[in-house]
Amino acid sequence: MIPKRYSPTEIEEKWYQHWLDRKYFHSTPDDREPFTIVIPPPNVTGVLHMGHILNNTIQDILIRKARMEGKNSCWVPGMDHASIATEAKVVRMLREKGIKKSDLTREQFLDYAWEWKEKYGGIILKQLQKLGASCDWDRTTFTMDEIRSESVLEVFIDLYKKGKLYRGLRMVNWDPEAQTVLSNEEVIYSEEETDLFYVRYQLTDTDKNPVDEYITIATTRPETILGDTAIAVNPGDQRYADMQGRSAIVPLVNRHVPIIFDDYVDIEFGTGALKITPAHDPNDYEIGVKHGLEVIDVLNDDGTISEAGEIFIGLDRMEARKEVTNAIDEAGQLEKIEKLVHNVGRSERTDALVEPKLSLQWFVDMKALAGPALAAVMEDDVQFFPENFKNTYRHWMENIRDWCISRQLWWGQRVPAYYLDIDGEEKVIVAMTREEALKEAKDTYGDQIADEDLRQDEDVVDTWFSSWLWPISVFDGFHSQDEIDYYYPTTVLVTAWDIIFLWVARMIMAGYEWRNEKPFHHVYFTGMVRDKQRRKMSKSLGNSPDALKLIEDYGADGVRFGVMYSSPAGGDLLFDTSHVEQGRNFCNKIWNALRLVKGWEPDLEKQASKGNLLAIKWFESVSQDVLNQVDMKIDQYRISEALIILYKYVWNDFCSSYLEMVKPNYGEGIDPHTLGATIDFFERITAMLHPYMPFITEEVWHLLKEREDGDDCVVSTYPEHAKVDQSVMHQMQTILEVKTKVLEIRNQHQVPFREAVDFGLVKGSGGAIWSVPGATELLVKLTNVKEIDEAASVPENAISFVSGKATYYVLLDKEVDLEAEIDKLHKEKEYYEGFIRNVE
Repeated sequence: MIPKRYSPTEIEEKWYQHWLDRKYFHSTPDDREPFTIVIPPPNVTGVLHMGHILNNTIQDILIRKARMEGKNSCWVPGMDHASIATEAKVVRMLREKGIKKSDLTREQFLDYAWEWKEKYGGIILKQLQKLGASCDWDRTTFTMDEIRSESVLEVFIDLYKKGKLYRGLRMVNWDPEAQTVLSNEEVIYSEEETDLFYVRYQLTDTDKNPVDEYITIATTRPETILGDTAIAVNPGDQRYADMQGRSAIVPLVNRHVPIIFDDYVDIEFGTGALKITPAHDPNDYEIGVKHGLEVIDVLNDDGTISEAGEIFIGLDRMEARKEVTNAIDEAGQLEKIEKLVHNVGRSERTDALVEPKLSLQWFVDMKALAGPALAAVMEDDVQFFPENFKNTYRHWMENIRDWCISRQLWWGQRVPAYYLDIDGEEKVIVAMTREEALKEAKDTYGDQIADEDLRQDEDVVDTWFSSWLWPISVFDGFHSQDEIDYYYPTTVLVTAWDIIFLWVARMIMAGYEWRNEKPFHHVYFTGMVRDKQRRKMSKSLGNSPDALKLIEDYGADGVRFGVMYSSPAGGDLLFDTSHVEQGRNFCNKIWNALRLVKGWEPDLEKQASKGNLLAIKWFESVSQDVLNQVDMKIDQYRISEALIILYKYVWNDFCSSYLEMVKPNYGEGIDPHTLGATIDFFERITAMLHPYMPFITEEVWHLLKEREDGDDCVVSTYPEHAKVDQSVMHQMQTILEVKTKVLEIRNQHQVPFREAVDFGLVKGSGGAIWSVPGATELLVKLTNVKEIDEAASVPENAISFVSGKATYYVLLDKEVDLEAEIDKLHKEKEYYEGFIRNVE
């Protein structure tokens, strides 16, 4: 007995465990065509959110469909060690225990970090199982496990030996809260309102003597005045033509700095004079190099004023800003303060204001790697969906900057570089182990070198330096060819567009550098999940629903339906809970259809009627037509559109039309042929819908009929394509149009369905459809009209309508207000004439 209500929770747990027990998701190389996806590894600190649901539902749809098509589907799951986020969580956990990171050795801290990872890390992978993700969980990898870590170090050494990785003193983005460098892509810029301070600098004459003259500069960061080493003006600015050879005195610290001339200065901004602080602005640094200026770093790593600042030492930069402003004001050198809206960079991880900082770091020479990766996308060797992201990619690749990969953290792969002093000069040795580094040091500098002379770099490499190797390293491609040759290149990467540079471009570079081959054939970029007001979902806004609660309330299939139904290809998903409710209702519709069909009793003596045979022939063609459309849309990664087609097919064509056509009269049995065909159709529906809604389809699959052991929907054969009978599609379209019109007339005149009405066709107006066997029978059944009459003209007091080339009429027992009907038709005509005018 099929339960009256569909209960998703119990069914989802049952079938997911069944799939796991059967190892349906596991893949090993064989003679089938591989279909490979590597998961964008979520942070080990992460929990399931709507972005994960969207991204992983798409991947699961693709992998499940490929599995049913007989391909060797391999979806590799894993996690990213997320250096900055994880270290912050571990530090917070230690603080709650009364332990400071600074009181621990590196080894002690890492012991705590691994302990935290084992206890709390990876929760999201279990949550993905709730969603139905059919990953090969036996292949779960971690960017800091032994194989992946070895690969990272080997790649570091390989790039160093090729001259594509170097250590240099460069301007970097510094996160004072996490106290580590960030890559350019980890700095999020947005417009913010701030104060623009106009500060007067006293001038000197050409002999460096102070004079009673001032030059005013505008700055948003008065705390960096303490590190000023020049004032710059544009050589074409006539206001400052007499400044040649003169200098200015920096307020508060009384440092004499030259006035220099440089085309970089914008004459129109502020006063046209620019303070130059080479240690705290990348453009100032370039000007400083050009003019040989001193570099004074007035900020410590934690964002407090350093001793080089001379005053306000130890104050936080924001407190120092207030104190510097007050002091300048008291000295009479603060001219005014204005409001300014400008772009401000914040750390993606901590939201701290990012400080430009001159620092000795490790960099990858990206120009040396970019060429093949740019060509691959421009020439469609790697295809982007949607294609318009190629332009974004090309712009970034053609203007690529070197990648700073060192991070001032302990959680991560430690930089495999060792330093030693030889005659007062620092030497660098890059090696896999300390033992190898010592051997190289002895071979190069003599046997007198001892182990204690070596000092390993304290930094770790950027987390992205692990994940850019992901399509290779998950198959241990740096150490073994057994699997990489079979699974690589992977089939498709599904990812959000916002990490096109952080991850996608770098993976393509890595693929060509170490495999001389692209890492994937296709990249499908999803949009961002936003609320109905187009705001990005976030905890701070309170507009991000609890993903697990949604699954609990609406079922995984309902949630999967909801996110996919509202997710246009490449466009942002405007999430609305009503779509998830629609998904739950769709599940209920399928369930009720199952109960209806399974409630039919077969009458073995009964033959299929002409109407049933026509309905079966039609639905066979509808199914083929839908299959063609769905597969075409999925091939184009228009996956949401494919789901909408399936939804209408199941709800309208199957439930509302086909089942109404073939269901037996009350109290009667159904002929075996129609029942068998209906169950076959239902089975095909579950197969087509399974990639989208795996749980309910598996349950329905097994309730439709008895199955042999192992005959599960998840590994069933995806429906094959066949020719569509266009003639029967056209015939049924006419029948359904006439049905709709007749039912509309019934509703308008409040004629209950149980009352049969007279119905006719005007002679000679094109009624060939009624010669089709079963057509009349179906119309009578669907509309409860009497046998179709033919008349030379529309009888008096009948209501007529046109469908195709034929004119039909309905003759009701009740009197029809002809004037009201004519008036209604006139208004309808006026509406459509107006609509046409608007369109034109």
